[in-house]
Amino acid sequence: MKYVAFLRSLNVGGNHVVKMPELKTLFEKMGFMNVATFIASGNVIFEARSATSAKIEAALEKALGYEVRTFLRTPAELARIGEAQDSGGTMYIGFFAKPADAEAKRKVKALSTPVDEVRADGTELYWLCRAQSFSDATITGARIEKTLGQPLTIRNINTVRKIAAKYS
Repeated sequence: MKYVAFLRSLNVGGNHVVKMPELKTLFEKMGFMNVATFIASGNVIFEARSATSAKIEAALEKALGYEVRTFLRTPAELARIGEAQDSGGTMYIGFFAKPADAEAKRKVKALSTPVDEVRADGTELYWLCRAQSFSDATITGARIEKTLGQPLTIRNINTVRKIAAKYS
């Protein structure tokens, strides 16, 4: 089975920089096969009979000395996610662990503004940002996390689509 691990807080802001060859080696030491990384923002593709976020998180924390939240998806799931419409702005996808319940979905939707349209569906967040740049958005990832009540990691939909196309 092929998996994609989206790692939170790696190579962002310089606090937790991990070279991609080192990250690849760490995943190989966990027993995963055909490991590859995709751009230097914590995207790891690998094969395994089974994989859990908890196993990866524990191994990465032991090796790196800090928590690295991990969100697993299959290439087929990414292909479905990548079908999201992104006209009129830039689409970002947030990955989180537990499916959002009706109340969390309602609260996330309520964050939407004319600049930022957000919605939670299953274990993904769809964020259409109409600002000139991500830093000009009217909401933040931290605010979304607080509203959802759980951590997430965010990727541009182009990255999600490229991974799905390359590894499907």
